[in-house]
Amino acid sequence: MVRDMAPPAAILDVDGTLVDNNYQHALAWHLALRDAGVVIPVWRIHRAVGIGGDKIVAEVAGREVEDRHGDEVRERQGELFGSMIDEVVAIEGATELIRELKDRGSTVTLASSGDAEDVERFIDLLEIRELVDGWTTSDDVDSTKPDPDLIEVALQKAGGGGAVMVGDTTWDLIAAERAGIEAIAVRSGGFPESELRDAGAVAIYDSVEELRRGLDDSPLAA
Repeated sequence: MVRDMAPPAAILDVDGTLVDNNYQHALAWHLALRDAGVVIPVWRIHRAVGIGGDKIVAEVAGREVEDRHGDEVRERQGELFGSMIDEVVAIEGATELIRELKDRGSTVTLASSGDAEDVERFIDLLEIRELVDGWTTSDDVDSTKPDPDLIEVALQKAGGGGAVMVGDTTWDLIAAERAGIEAIAVRSGGFPESELRDAGAVAIYDSVEELRRGLDDSPLAA
């Protein structure tokens, strides 16, 4: 089929969108905070997954805990998450979605609040290193999601022009809105549809595979 115009660039979140690791992140933050003497229920931490590590301690435990223990909690969380990382698997349809987007002529850039080493690992897990046009991580910006910095850098890597974000958390959607682009939500991160809609999702899919099957009617179509 001949298309009259190029499709928008696809800016894809990684954690919870392309790889199934939100719950490992939540548990690692819970245990790291507990090691610092701060007990936060896992369900509360899960609702903050998607925020960058520079912000999540203050979000779930308050400014005082961040000031006193933030750096040690982040270091410990990295260790704990690293011990679980072999359990992380690709989300069904994630690699196929990226391959189909590229086949349709889309520029595909990843925008992750994770650290560079983890993102590189997940790129290899997904076998997409030769498919994507670039990626951003927390190492590239001073402030992570829900601030728009990561999305803005990803847009630059995509060459400018129209773009649509795909993410699994409310924080992805807020960051996209602040960057001035539309966002699609997938429910693989465990966030309810009502919250994703309220955070600005222009379309919501139960899974990445459902999005892939419905690309023709999605905001990612030309």
